[in-house]
Amino acid sequence: MDIQVNDILVMKKPHPCGGARFRVLRIGMDFRLRCEACGHELMIPRVKAEKNVRSLERSSEE
Repeated sequence: MDIQVNDILVMKKPHPCGGARFRVLRIGMDFRLRCEACGHELMIPRVKAEKNVRSLERSSEE
C-alpha cells in the first residue's frame, strides 16, 4: 500500500472520540497518526495500520 505523509486514512474502527479519519504524520516501521476529530496523536505498527485502512484520501497540498 502506498501511504505518504499528509494522506488521510479512513479506518475500519473509529477512535474513542468517534472520528475514523487520521492524518499520517510519519511513516516507517510505525505510523504516527493524528485523529482529525480530536487531534490526539498515536503510534501504530505499519502492519496493523495497513490492515485496518478502509480507504485512503490523498492530500492535495503537494
